[in-house]
Amino acid sequence: MNAQSFSSRADFERLLTDALTWAAEQGCRELYAWDANFVDWPLSSAQPLAALAAWARPGRHLHLLALQYDDIVRRHPRFVRWRRDYAHCVTARAVEPEIRLEAAPESLLVAVAPESTVTLRLFDRHLWRGEVSLDAAQRLRSLEWFDALAQRSSDSFAPTTLGL
Repeated sequence: MNAQSFSSRADFERLLTDALTWAAEQGCRELYAWDANFVDWPLSSAQPLAALAAWARPGRHLHLLALQYDDIVRRHPRFVRWRRDYAHCVTARAVEPEIRLEAAPESLLVAVAPESTVTLRLFDRHLWRGEVSLDAAQRLRSLEWFDALAQRSSDSFAPTTLGL
């Protein structure tokens, strides 16, 4: 992966898929993902799901953080199935609704590998502007922001639903 800016939805989807593939190839133990609802992520497409399946080995963990997961259940049934099958390596949390997200990126993916890191940030969902960064300082800022937000969240998006 190379550091670069992007300005289209197609670029965002391609770079997100590339980052997930890179994470699997590099043996990233942790992935951190933030979006208000993950609706615009290509999570029902074959390539991102294949990359996630290749990445999801014992000792790895995907941390999802969103405002809500209702839309992802409706829009990405293949990802919901993947989440159920790989529940052992996924934590999904919903941010408290009263949290102010003024400085938040629209979307964030941080892949932490033993020797390097990739941070994908979407700044503007209307113009699809964002960047891919390989900078360790950017990774640290993003992870600190993610952790602060995660502290104000609760478990959500259960892998299965129990019927009564």
